[in-house]
Amino acid sequence: MFDWQHSLGQFRQRVAAGTAYQQSGRVVRASGLVLEAVGLKVPLGSACQIEVARDNQLEHKRYAEAEVVGFANGRLYLMPLHEISGLTPGARVFALTEDCGTHTRRFPVGDALLGRVLDSSGDPLDDLGPLKGAPKVPLATPAINPLARAPIEAPIDVGVRAINALLTVGRGQRMGLFAGSGVGKSVLLGMMARFTAADRIVVGLIGERGREVQDFISNILGADGLKRSVVVAAPADTSPLQRLQGAAYATRLAEDFRDRGHNVLLIMDSLTRYAMAQREIALAIGEPPVTKGYPPSVFAKLPALVERAGNGPRGSGSITAFYTVLTEGDDQQDPIGDSARAILDGHIVLSRTLAEAGHYPAIDIEASISRAMNAIVSKQQLDIAQHFKQLFSRYQRNRDLISVGAYSPGGDPQLDLAVEMYPKLESFLRQPFSEGASVEQTERGLAAIFGSAT
Repeated sequence: MFDWQHSLGQFRQRVAAGTAYQQSGRVVRASGLVLEAVGLKVPLGSACQIEVARDNQLEHKRYAEAEVVGFANGRLYLMPLHEISGLTPGARVFALTEDCGTHTRRFPVGDALLGRVLDSSGDPLDDLGPLKGAPKVPLATPAINPLARAPIEAPIDVGVRAINALLTVGRGQRMGLFAGSGVGKSVLLGMMARFTAADRIVVGLIGERGREVQDFISNILGADGLKRSVVVAAPADTSPLQRLQGAAYATRLAEDFRDRGHNVLLIMDSLTRYAMAQREIALAIGEPPVTKGYPPSVFAKLPALVERAGNGPRGSGSITAFYTVLTEGDDQQDPIGDSARAILDGHIVLSRTLAEAGHYPAIDIEASISRAMNAIVSKQQLDIAQHFKQLFSRYQRNRDLISVGAYSPGGDPQLDLAVEMYPKLESFLRQPFSEGASVEQTERGLAAIFGSAT
């Protein structure tokens, strides 16, 4: 099996000794994000090293990591993982292999990573020293037979009152968090990371601003949340290959915890940036765009990533996953958003109108749905949730009439009740960021609104 760091060390020793691997070639073209090389015959996903000048001095060499992302007409398409300034025409390319001939890269997993912040290659970004005692595994895993998966049977407490009561999430469910910019999605994710009843938490920060990584860890996740978490960060200034790899690595970490019998919360921010990274790679190697600039491989990659989450076979653990989806200009028909809705088990929509009104979390109850809720809650809770939504929706549809004074009590008993109950309903949906709300607290809140009917 392939160990990236061990093989890289072997490679550098052999270069220093004046030897090289038999599998070597040369760069013949560099265009945009992609390099073209000849003389190599290795499979897709293989790890390579490219010889580049150090500080633009040709007599001093360093080696840049790259991965094979395509091939055509005897040429390999390579995408570097890092900066390749100093690359020269005809630069040598070496395929990294172990003695057994495999090219598969391996990444650290396990409990030794708890409390750590890693990059997409599994290297620490924090100042806590190297990882010790962490086994290494390949990113790819065989798909689980859908008939072998345990069904979603039990709700999970996410610590958010509006979700626990009206959008109940099942253990092993995969939910989308649909939001534009600046409506509080990171805050909501932080609440769930801190208050969800999960054994392990894996957070993938994919393609976001670098400033947000530190902010999420320090101010949103907090020290207590980090203790039971692993954070994988691949911010916007990393290569698209690193962003793709970061999402796959975060998912692989969650799979490893699940296979060890743990109930895992996987938070990925964001699925849209993952799709954009794949779009950059696909367009760079010549794949034609089909929908708003997105090539077909994007819509194949999304379900392949999402389907890895969920429940494992009976007797193993579970992965409850939340994926954020950035809607361009709050357009819910964005192609990535539309595709995500089709492959996820429900969606939570955040409203800019609510956020601008200071209503947090800004969850649009009318536009959100949990597809597993009917199967995991009692009929009594389901009836209460439907009654809550009906009253809330009735008020919202008549809000303009009420605000201008055109509403006259007595004409519509249901609207009269909605107007009377609305302050309590709205207060129930508001929740301070620093406070969690358990299922028991949520039930007491509903009882305070609807009386003994709960």
